[in-house]
Amino acid sequence: MTFALSDTAYRTDTLEAKETMYADLRSQLTGLLHGETDWIANTANFSSLVFNTMPDLNWAGFYFLPTPDELVLGPFQGKPACIRIKRGRGVCGSTVEKGESIVVQDVHAFPGHIACDAASRSELVVPVFVNGTIAGVFDLDSPLPNRFDDVDARGIESLVRILEQTRA
Repeated sequence: MTFALSDTAYRTDTLEAKETMYADLRSQLTGLLHGETDWIANTANFSSLVFNTMPDLNWAGFYFLPTPDELVLGPFQGKPACIRIKRGRGVCGSTVEKGESIVVQDVHAFPGHIACDAASRSELVVPVFVNGTIAGVFDLDSPLPNRFDDVDARGIESLVRILEQTRA
């Protein structure tokens, strides 16, 4: 299977535009990860694909959960980030606690938000599971308030499910 990165300039202003973007991303990601089982390589390419394809992002990357109590920075795209996040702290740590995606329209209104990049205004964090156990999170930040919604959460979750199959 061959892979080619789309040079499409995606929009996110309508449901149809978002659904088209996520369908294209699923196709591209499937090709990109086909036959590769290295977790670091796959998560690095995953974060690069999302960061370079989706509009209005300033950070996209992974935090892994090597111990039950602390996330550690993994492959990402964007400015340097916080290296360790305690379980239950910030949006990423709260996602681990809840075991489900969290959409934050305004990070300044989220209690305990951890600001690695002061330019971030909204955030989406999706849990990553390996063999039914939470192994980390995929984190997206945007400089725009209200950038993410439930359609984005479902779209990113669908991409993460493709990634998880490379680790099962």
